[in-house]
Amino acid sequence: MAKNTKISDVLAEVIVKGMQEKKGKNVVKIDLSKINEAAADYFILCHGDSDRQVKAIADSVENETRKALKENPNSREGQNENRWVLLDYVNVVVHVFQKDVRDFYEIEDLWHDGKFTNYDDVA
Repeated sequence: MAKNTKISDVLAEVIVKGMQEKKGKNVVKIDLSKINEAAADYFILCHGDSDRQVKAIADSVENETRKALKENPNSREGQNENRWVLLDYVNVVVHVFQKDVRDFYEIEDLWHDGKFTNYDDVA
Protein backbone atom coordinates (compact mmCIF):
# COMPACT_ATOMS: atom_id res chain seq x y z
CA MET A 1 0.00 0.00 0.00
CA ALA A 2 1.40 3.39 -0.95
CA LYS A 3 1.46 5.55 2.12
CA ASN A 4 1.36 9.30 2.24
CA THR A 5 2.25 9.97 5.85
CA LYS A 6 2.44 13.72 5.52
CA ILE A 7 -1.26 13.98 4.61
CA SER A 8 -2.10 11.24 7.11
CA ASP A 9 -0.31 13.19 9.88
CA VAL A 10 -2.45 16.27 9.31
CA LEU A 11 -5.64 14.23 9.02
CA ALA A 12 -4.82 12.36 12.24
CA GLU A 13 -4.42 15.59 14.22
CA VAL A 14 -7.73 16.95 12.90
CA ILE A 15 -9.41 13.68 13.89
CA VAL A 16 -7.98 13.90 17.42
CA LYS A 17 -9.32 17.46 17.67
CA GLY A 18 -12.77 16.22 16.61
CA MET A 19 -12.68 13.56 19.32
CA GLN A 20 -11.60 16.03 21.96
CA GLU A 21 -14.37 18.46 20.97
CA LYS A 22 -16.93 15.94 22.29
CA LYS A 23 -14.78 14.79 25.21
CA GLY A 24 -13.73 11.42 23.78
CA LYS A 25 -11.94 9.48 26.51
CA ASN A 26 -8.50 7.88 26.40
CA VAL A 27 -7.69 9.10 22.88
CA VAL A 28 -4.85 7.06 21.39
CA LYS A 29 -3.15 7.44 18.02
CA ILE A 30 -1.30 4.35 16.83
CA ASP A 31 1.27 5.01 14.10
CA LEU A 32 1.32 1.94 11.88
CA SER A 33 3.26 3.50 9.00
CA LYS A 34 6.38 1.39 9.68
CA ILE A 35 4.43 -1.89 9.71
CA ASN A 36 4.26 -3.45 6.24
CA GLU A 37 1.14 -5.50 6.94
CA ALA A 38 -0.86 -2.55 8.30
CA ALA A 39 -3.93 -1.49 6.35
CA ALA A 40 -3.49 2.20 7.26
CA ASP A 41 -0.91 4.70 8.46
CA TYR A 42 -2.83 5.36 11.68
CA PHE A 43 -5.53 3.92 13.87
CA ILE A 44 -7.07 6.50 16.18
CA LEU A 45 -9.22 5.28 19.06
CA CYS A 46 -11.30 6.70 21.87
CA HIS A 47 -14.40 5.81 23.81
CA GLY A 48 -17.52 7.51 25.05
CA ASP A 49 -19.86 6.81 27.96
CA SER A 50 -23.04 6.18 25.95
CA ASP A 51 -24.35 5.52 22.46
CA ARG A 52 -25.26 9.21 22.19
CA GLN A 53 -21.73 10.31 23.04
CA VAL A 54 -20.20 7.77 20.63
CA LYS A 55 -22.41 9.17 17.85
CA ALA A 56 -21.56 12.76 18.83
CA ILE A 57 -17.82 11.99 18.76
CA ALA A 58 -18.02 10.30 15.35
CA ASP A 59 -20.11 13.18 13.98
CA SER A 60 -17.60 15.69 15.37
CA VAL A 61 -14.71 13.88 13.67
CA GLU A 62 -16.57 14.00 10.36
CA ASN A 63 -17.41 17.70 10.81
CA GLU A 64 -13.84 18.66 11.72
CA THR A 65 -12.27 16.77 8.81
CA ARG A 66 -14.80 18.20 6.38
CA LYS A 67 -14.31 21.74 7.69
CA ALA A 68 -10.50 21.68 7.93
CA LEU A 69 -9.55 19.45 4.98
CA LYS A 70 -12.70 18.96 2.90
CA GLU A 71 -12.36 15.22 3.61
CA ASN A 72 -15.16 12.72 4.11
CA PRO A 73 -14.71 9.13 5.22
CA ASN A 74 -14.86 6.43 2.55
CA SER A 75 -17.22 4.55 4.82
CA ARG A 76 -18.88 4.72 8.22
CA GLU A 77 -19.85 1.54 10.03
CA GLY A 78 -21.71 0.90 13.28
CA GLN A 79 -23.97 3.94 13.37
CA ASN A 80 -27.10 1.87 13.98
CA GLU A 81 -26.20 0.97 17.56
CA ASN A 82 -23.31 3.38 18.19
CA ARG A 83 -21.38 0.89 20.30
CA TRP A 84 -18.41 0.88 17.90
CA VAL A 85 -18.36 3.39 15.07
CA LEU A 86 -15.61 2.99 12.49
CA LEU A 87 -14.74 5.82 10.11
CA ASP A 88 -12.46 4.79 7.24
CA TYR A 89 -10.38 7.60 5.77
CA VAL A 90 -8.22 5.04 3.86
CA ASN A 91 -4.84 5.94 5.41
CA VAL A 92 -6.40 6.76 8.79
CA VAL A 93 -8.99 4.54 10.45
CA VAL A 94 -11.03 5.91 13.35
CA HIS A 95 -12.55 3.72 16.07
CA VAL A 96 -15.04 5.28 18.51
CA PHE A 97 -16.17 2.76 21.11
CA GLN A 98 -18.28 2.44 24.17
CA LYS A 99 -15.86 1.47 26.95
CA ASP A 100 -16.99 -2.15 27.37
CA VAL A 101 -16.66 -2.79 23.64
CA ARG A 102 -13.19 -1.22 23.57
CA ASP A 103 -12.13 -3.35 26.53
CA PHE A 104 -13.49 -6.49 24.84
CA TYR A 105 -11.76 -6.06 21.46
CA GLU A 106 -8.44 -4.71 22.81
CA ILE A 107 -7.42 -3.10 19.50
CA GLU A 108 -4.39 -1.52 21.19
CA ASP A 109 -3.08 -4.99 22.09
CA LEU A 110 -3.52 -6.23 18.52
CA TRP A 111 -1.36 -3.40 17.19
CA HIS A 112 1.10 -3.22 20.11
CA ASP A 113 4.07 -2.95 17.71
CA GLY A 114 2.87 0.46 16.47
CA LYS A 115 4.04 3.75 17.94
CA PHE A 116 1.50 5.03 20.48
CA THR A 117 0.61 8.63 21.24
CA ASN A 118 -1.76 9.11 24.19
CA TYR A 119 -3.71 12.34 24.57
CA ASP A 120 -4.95 13.80 27.82
CA ASP A 121 -8.69 13.82 28.34
CA VAL A 122 -10.27 17.25 27.91
CA ALA A 123 -11.92 18.47 31.11
